[in-house]
Amino acid sequence: MKKIITLILIAISTLTACNTMKKGQSSEKLTGNWELNYITGVRIAFNGLYPDTKPSLNFKAPFKEVSGNSSCNGFSTKLEVNGNKMTVSQPIAITMRHCEGEGEQRFMDMLKKVTAYSIEGNTLTLLQDDIAVMKFTKK
Repeated sequence: MKKIITLILIAISTLTACNTMKKGQSSEKLTGNWELNYITGVRIAFNGLYPDTKPSLNFKAPFKEVSGNSSCNGFSTKLEVNGNKMTVSQPIAITMRHCEGEGEQRFMDMLKKVTAYSIEGNTLTLLQDDIAVMKFTKK
């Protein structure tokens, strides 16, 4: 009986350790520079929104802040990452260069709505609940 209980406890400990490692590995994969290649809810073609520079994000551990470029202005803001959940704090500090078109505003509005993320290979997907709202490629 003691052997069975010991085996069950070892199995539970192993499964818990594996799940913890997966969460840590996932957030570590977030580190680095990412370039936008998809944004939802826009009626203008992606290349029309971002003809010169695509928006980008730069994540550094311990994931308390995210910085990047909105396609026109640089920005920085506080960030909260817990497992695969992500919250971008408001307000966002941003430079004040005049930007043509609506690409920057669309990107910043969507960034504020992010609630989670997933990473598969070199693709970062930002989600609003369970809906993909933006996708990025690792640079």
